[in-house]
Amino acid sequence: MSPTASEMETAPSEDALALSRRVHEASEGLILPAWQSEANMLALLRCLYEAGREDLAFARVLEGHIDAVQIVLTRGDAVQAGALNKALSQGAVLGVWNADLKDAPLRVQNGQLMGGKAFASGAGLLSHALVTLNGGDRANVQLLLLDLTATPPAIDRSWWDVAGMQESETHLVRWSGVPFDEAWKIGAPGDYEREPCFSGGALRFVAAHAGGIAGLFDRVRDHLLRTGRTESVQQTERLARLYRCADLSATTVRAVQSRWFQQSTEEKLASVAHARMSVADLAQEAILLAQQSVGAASFFRSGPLCKQMMDLSVYLRQPVPDAKVQEVGKAAANGLLVPGL
Repeated sequence: MSPTASEMETAPSEDALALSRRVHEASEGLILPAWQSEANMLALLRCLYEAGREDLAFARVLEGHIDAVQIVLTRGDAVQAGALNKALSQGAVLGVWNADLKDAPLRVQNGQLMGGKAFASGAGLLSHALVTLNGGDRANVQLLLLDLTATPPAIDRSWWDVAGMQESETHLVRWSGVPFDEAWKIGAPGDYEREPCFSGGALRFVAAHAGGIAGLFDRVRDHLLRTGRTESVQQTERLARLYRCADLSATTVRAVQSRWFQQSTEEKLASVAHARMSVADLAQEAILLAQQSVGAASFFRSGPLCKQMMDLSVYLRQPVPDAKVQEVGKAAANGLLVPGL
């Protein structure tokens, strides 16, 4: 079914504008790029953890904003970094859109920007998007920073019909016949997927996932207190196991951060892959425990738990999870991951 005119409308809603303001305010106190300092990196991860604990859709857009800002500041030149800092001071909110439309990948054709992106989180609320050309060709991926006010895409909102993360405004976007400007280029071809920041940057969304698990714990605990069910042996046992999931998730993220500055690139990537695998497993357990604790009430959309469960379930579906598990196994076999106390 083709999207209607209203679904293709590019004007942001009031909710989208409010989310944009929240993202800008939450990131204002961070020192970016954060990967150059242990304290700054921890502050960034804690920011995303607390965002996920509060609202995972908010955390998703915030994580994309932080990612885009760090990339421009590290891969762009001094003029581009200065322009970005000026835009940020005026409330700019960024995102990274790197998944091409299957039928129309983003490209430059006859001097014009054509095609689009899928899974474009924040579409309609971002001021700027960092997009990729030549997707799939790792050595030649070229980043472009687009001012979405000057070059607004058509937004197809009919596609994002999912059970969770609705408020992340994740849509299909498409450009047609926009004159290409060389000044949009950020860095050189291949800069985007340089390690350890590309794969290692997954630790940001893992921190948000860990916060999401803490949010499940908060909501289940509050429900049990409100309904007077904390004296139940079964309920206290489930709450204890849910706390275990939340605590282990946070500990896992913190452990990666604490070792980051002492590890080689290969060790960093293995540690992040392990954290992603571990937190995803703990999240699945936490979701089941939350459902068992609250019962049918956990599925009422108007309740405080349903949205957190559904958002976390969707947010966990990051690309190539099986490949990351295989990376962990290979790293363990090669001695990059060794258990110890």
